[in-house]
Amino acid sequence: MLYLESPAGVGFSYSANASYYTSVDDNMTARDNLVFLENWFNKFPEYKNTDFFITGESYGGHYVPQLAQLIIQSKVQFNLKGIAIGNPLLEFNTDFNSKGDYLWSHGLVSDDTYQLFNNACNYSQIRRQAQNDGLTPVCSQVSKQASREISKFIDRYDVTLDVCLSSLGSQAQVLSRLQDTEKIDVCVEDETINYLNREDVQKAFHAAFAANDSVLHYELQNLETPMIPVLASLVKSGIRVLVYSGDQDSVIPLIGTRILVNGLARELGLNTTVPYRVWFEGSQVAGWTQVYGDILSFATIRGASHEAPFSQPERSLVLFNTFLGGKPLPLSAESIH
Repeated sequence: MLYLESPAGVGFSYSANASYYTSVDDNMTARDNLVFLENWFNKFPEYKNTDFFITGESYGGHYVPQLAQLIIQSKVQFNLKGIAIGNPLLEFNTDFNSKGDYLWSHGLVSDDTYQLFNNACNYSQIRRQAQNDGLTPVCSQVSKQASREISKFIDRYDVTLDVCLSSLGSQAQVLSRLQDTEKIDVCVEDETINYLNREDVQKAFHAAFAANDSVLHYELQNLETPMIPVLASLVKSGIRVLVYSGDQDSVIPLIGTRILVNGLARELGLNTTVPYRVWFEGSQVAGWTQVYGDILSFATIRGASHEAPFSQPERSLVLFNTFLGGKPLPLSAESIH
């Protein structure tokens, strides 16, 4: 398994050209990633004929399909078989507007606020205005009202997960009691940052310097570039595509993702080969899935966050293993054995 921190300026990845960080976009990222892969396969040619899959999550919904498309267009000799993207940003309006539906259906905002999303200012408007010229008075009011109702004590990437309270000082004792009962260390992000900034860890990683704090200026207009046409071109090229959603994520909710995948299947004329159904990990329902034409798959991971393997590692592993093996997700607890 090969991990890539991308684009340069993320984590320990860096550019030898300091001016690189001033303006980075999707096209630059895809080209850089392709150059990296070409160099890596040249250095390790024994892997060139190995089945190759690209995975990512969140804004990886741009990085992964665009890299896969560039690989095909460049006709490089990689044995690309498929891609998997989790809670991906695929289409700006659909993805962000589904957030209002998700928050309301999970009881995180009131009926009144939900009506404001539908009639006054939706989440795609809030996001677009925030990254451009600032919020209008109406959208500012809606955003503040929603934030007040959700509260700062909810993790929007996993609405069922307790938040890390360590930074609040006086609540440290509350945190220690939480961690006695939680299966997940809710402060793992803070601990990870401390770990990665240890000198011995950086030496083991061959990192050139501490975790990169350079200001990376990414072209935010790229967020509005639709990825559905790119996914369509990949499917037409015979590349298997898995789109999956942790169902506790309110940032890129499953609602919009499912709509987009269904629409893509209809656009391509793909028949449903696996009707919408549950799938299992062990003896428990691990999520729901639907497959189109045995090449395009959608799946949810029950109880999972925006970063599904963090909160549901066992269920995520079943999903990934079946996808890599070209097998259907387990239909029942018995079918796993």
